[in-house]
Amino acid sequence: MAMQNSKPVVFIVTHSNDNASIRLVMDAVAELGGAACRFDSDRFPTETRIRIEYHGSRERLLLQGDNYELDLASVSAVWYRRIAMGYRIPRSMDAQLRKVSVDESRATVHGLIASLDAFHLDPVYRLRRAENKQLQLKVARGLGIETPRTLITNDPDAVRHFARKCPNGIVMKMLSSFAIYAQNEEKVVFTNRVQSHDLEHLDGLRYCPAAFQELVPKVLELRVTVVGDRLFTASIDSQKSDKSRIDWRRDGMGLIDDWEPYALPPEVEEKLRKLMHFFELNYGAADFIVTPDGCHVFLEVNPVGEFFWLELKNPKFPISRAIANRLVAGRSVWD
Repeated sequence: MAMQNSKPVVFIVTHSNDNASIRLVMDAVAELGGAACRFDSDRFPTETRIRIEYHGSRERLLLQGDNYELDLASVSAVWYRRIAMGYRIPRSMDAQLRKVSVDESRATVHGLIASLDAFHLDPVYRLRRAENKQLQLKVARGLGIETPRTLITNDPDAVRHFARKCPNGIVMKMLSSFAIYAQNEEKVVFTNRVQSHDLEHLDGLRYCPAAFQELVPKVLELRVTVVGDRLFTASIDSQKSDKSRIDWRRDGMGLIDDWEPYALPPEVEEKLRKLMHFFELNYGAADFIVTPDGCHVFLEVNPVGEFFWLELKNPKFPISRAIANRLVAGRSVWD
């Protein structure tokens, strides 16, 4: 089946185990009169075929799967969502050769994406810059957004000194997306409270620096999903469960029905928009803490953050429709 360019064509880069967000957006694109093509990156290069030809002033970019063929010249918008390049390349291969295969596959796909003359929500290079948590905190502070007191270090003595300056305690978190895989199960590394006895066992910092922040008192936690010029703010009382007090994701399923719409103060909205403008992002999922005295403390923004659970449980969060609108329109909010 060949896809035609008679209507907007959205190219979605993901993997075959991605969640319901893909189907939600694809359905919304169709309702808006567009067509969506899903590229499962884990199926390349073992199952999906790519042909990129350059000849003089002509170029041809073709993607072929089991039941479709897409001329990538017809693509009007790209949603770079997830990537799992070369996942199905046999692990029985020589490790060095397998690494070369994965690296070459990744270079091929990233080169292809960068070459597409289409609207990107958002370009990969912007996503990579925006993922920098240290830069996020620096920019947020410069915009007058409240942030937690933070230390990033591989020095155990600095951590112990930092802990003495934070009377409410401190937490440790990762600066990068990180998970451990055991028995084919993904185990996410959550934000953890640093106990007093932990301060005597920090030798591991010599091998892996970490981020430490003051423990901020919470009344609510917020997820603010930004799509273009629209903000969808949801709140959760993470303090109702001992399991979720430090990181609500530890009891994400237990709290999934409890997210409610929240009215973010206009001045916080405006500063968040400025943060998004700095990174030139059309999409992002920002996390805030609301303190007992009503202060809104910014934690981070994930430029490819999740949203699907909010929409599946509450019709007041039509996030996929907003994403589809932006993709079908093919226009950046920052243009």
